[in-house]
This record gives sequence, structure tokens and C-alpha cells, in this order.
Amino acid sequence: MVDRYEKGMTVRKSVLGEAHVNRAEAAKTPFDEAFQTLITEAAWGTVWASDGIGDRERSMLTLALLAALGNFEEIPMHIRATTRTGASKTDVLEAFQHVAIYAGVPRANHALKLAKQTYAEMERD
Repeated sequence: MVDRYEKGMTVRKSVLGEAHVNRAEAAKTPFDEAFQTLITEAAWGTVWASDGIGDRERSMLTLALLAALGNFEEIPMHIRATTRTGASKTDVLEAFQHVAIYAGVPRANHALKLAKQTYAEMERD
């Protein structure tokens, strides 16, 4: 388990950026510590650490799934991560077009709105 946690932290930092992960870790409390460990080991130490597909494709899948399921809160974080995963703006648009067809236009439309806002923020920074 320790290896999967450590691998998860390494992958999480490489995808989301060290500053983001450090802020998240600083905000961790005893209440959510077990949950944070779970997502670090499972999402980052297992799924994102897999070499079955590349980070670009994984990023596109993640964004599409977040949008399709209406989990909009994490979209800006994963849009920012595209600078490290290699998913281009075109890739993101293509992923959200799939969402529009297979999961609904309103979800894709909202995801695109969030992506546009986040890209604009990134360009200002």
C-alpha cells in the first residue's frame, strides 16, 4: 500500500502540479484523511499510474467523464492539468463534443463554459 500511495503522490503532482497538491495536502484534516489516501492510491496510484494509455488520453477521458456525469467542480482543475498531460484545447473540445452527443448538450455546454473560463484565467496568469 505504501508504494501505491507514494506512486500516487508522484503521479498526482506530475499531473496536477506540486503547488496544487501541496495546497490540498495542507487542507487535509483527520476527517478526510482516509478519503484523501483512498483517492491518492486508487485514482492516482492505480488508474493514472497505469501505462495502458498515455496521460493525454487519460486527461481527455477524465474531462469527458466529469462532464458527462455532471461533476463540474473538478473540470477547471483538470483543464489546468492539460498543460502537463499534453491534451490540447482541440482535444478537450473533441472530448466535450462526444459528451454532447452521448450524454447531453447541456452538460457539454456547461463543461465548455468552464473550460473557456479556465483557459482565460490561465492566459492571464
